[in-house]
Amino acid sequence: MHRLAEAVILAVRAHGEHGAVVRALTRQDGVQPGYVRGGRSRGLRPVLQPANAIRGEWRARTGEQLAALTVEPLHSRAALHAEPLPAAALAWLTALTAAALPEAQPYPRVYDGLTGVLDAVEAAPSARGWAAALARYELLLLAELGFGLDLSACIASGALDDLAFVSPKSGGAVSRAAAAGYEARLYALPVFLREGGMADWPDVFDALRITGHFLARDILIDRRSEPLAARTRLVDLMKRAVA
Repeated sequence: MHRLAEAVILAVRAHGEHGAVVRALTRQDGVQPGYVRGGRSRGLRPVLQPANAIRGEWRARTGEQLAALTVEPLHSRAALHAEPLPAAALAWLTALTAAALPEAQPYPRVYDGLTGVLDAVEAAPSARGWAAALARYELLLLAELGFGLDLSACIASGALDDLAFVSPKSGGAVSRAAAAGYEARLYALPVFLREGGMADWPDVFDALRITGHFLARDILIDRRSEPLAARTRLVDLMKRAVA
């Protein structure tokens, strides 16, 4: 097996005295693990950080064997790890993606979405510039894994207009008229989650409440639930930033 591809590092785990097992997301071949000889060395530690972009070369004798991986740095986001909010965003995005995606299955839209939101975190002067993109990435991941929310029409009436809520059970949109009397049992649906664009903080937190519910219910379950702590920390930091 020989593979050469650009990738985003998702997770790094020490292996042995000097090496590291790296899981990275490629566009065409999905999540690919590999053993990096000397991965804990002074020269490679700055390269092998979650969210960094690399060109990886994976080699193995068989498809079942853990591939040997050599890396070439393409783009470093290491400086963001020194800033609390961007660092928390990178930690959550990479941990979520690593936990949610099965290995060796292509998810090109997830790869594009992840690189896009990582670029937004890096480019925006404040969290307000990327928080909406982060929520939309979570929505995309749910959809790509088969747990997409139906926000196109009211699940109760079929109405296409005035969609103001989301059902926590079905994941379907609910119109304001159909929700009358049941608002407290539903999630508020911010407009940007359906139509894109920028969002104010109240809308961002409404969106994160929706996506967080379905991520925890449908994807981050059992042993994969550990990354949720990183999400809790990120949301807490966001709330402090706007308090």
